[in-house]
This record gives sequence, structure tokens and C-alpha cells, in this order.
Amino acid sequence: MAERKTIAIAGNIGSGKSSLVEFLTRTYGIEPFYEPNDENPYLPDFYQDMKQWAFHSQLYFLANKFRIHQQLDQMPGVVVLDRTIFEDAEIFATALNQMRVLNGRDWDTYWDFYQIILNAIRPPDLLIYLRCSMRTIRRRIRMRGRAMEQDIPLSYLKRLEGLYEQWVENYSMGEVLVLDSGKLNYINDMVDCLDVMQRVEGLLPTALNRE
Repeated sequence: MAERKTIAIAGNIGSGKSSLVEFLTRTYGIEPFYEPNDENPYLPDFYQDMKQWAFHSQLYFLANKFRIHQQLDQMPGVVVLDRTIFEDAEIFATALNQMRVLNGRDWDTYWDFYQIILNAIRPPDLLIYLRCSMRTIRRRIRMRGRAMEQDIPLSYLKRLEGLYEQWVENYSMGEVLVLDSGKLNYINDMVDCLDVMQRVEGLLPTALNRE
């Protein structure tokens, strides 16, 4: 049986996670798992009225991400995940709690559920964090044109950025690779492509085989 490893891609909205997942999938022939944004029936409502729909939306993400992590734990070989369950709780839900969008009762219920989940899943073998400037993030959000994202406040994106930096600095569940996704063009630039491959392979030396 092939060596079982999980690579997780973490980063702010618009930081380039899906592009890196596609790059790694194409390069190494590994199985991708994407964040279920399009499946969340609460997300459009959430962007229109965060306070009303925050708990519903975040609980949906948490439950679905738990299911994905359980699937990952059963997969042979190497898989790559677009955003982890840790980010759902420690970045996005935490931001909403700080903003008092999630009230105390809902937050306590959510956090208790998250703590139970932590004991039931294994962390990724490699976490790749995509650091990206706010200017680039906002440009990418405009360019990809998802209607529900166009009115996201700058203050919210900056809050997420701060929580991400704090979380990654204290992350201790496995190997971490930080990439500047605003400066690296691993899709079209061969030098950047090889650089990313060498750095990833250096942290998972026996698991990856180039197609």
C-alpha cells in the first residue's frame, strides 16, 4: 500500500489555495479534496446578514470538513486538502466571535463541537500556508467574480490575515511550509514551479513521485 500522507493548503480568501491544489494534483497525480463552498446553502445569506446566519454557516462548514477529514484518514497514498478544519474554527469562527457576530451561547456550542472533532481526526503531515498581500487578495477576489465575495469588508479580510499569522506561528501539529503566493507564480513560471516542488519534496521526501 502506498504511503499515506496528507498535504493541507491554508490561507486567506483569495490567497491562491485552489490553484496550488490543482498544481500539486497535476504534478504528482494525487487526490484533491476541495472546500465545499458551493455546497453551503447558508453562505449567500451569511454574506448578506452575518449575525443572523453565522452560526448556521459555520456549523455547516465544520460538519462537512469533519466528514472530509474522516475520508482523508481512510485514503491510501498522498492527498491534498483545500483548507483545513482548523482554519474553520481558529480563523473564521474565531473572527466572527471577536466581532460579536457569533454570540456567546452559539460560540460555546460551536467550540465544544470542534474540540470533540479534534480528538477524532489526525492532523495533516504537511501544512502549506499561503501568505499574500492584501492588495493581491482583493484584486483576485474582484477578478474571480464570485458575487457573494464582492462586498466582503476590508476590515474582515485584515482580521482574518492577523488570525492566520498568529495561528501559523503557533502551529505545532506537523511540518509547515510558508509560501508567498503573491510573488510565486508556480503555475506559469518554471523557476517558481521547481522551487515549490523542491521545497514540498524536501518535507515529504519519500511520499511524492513526479508523474
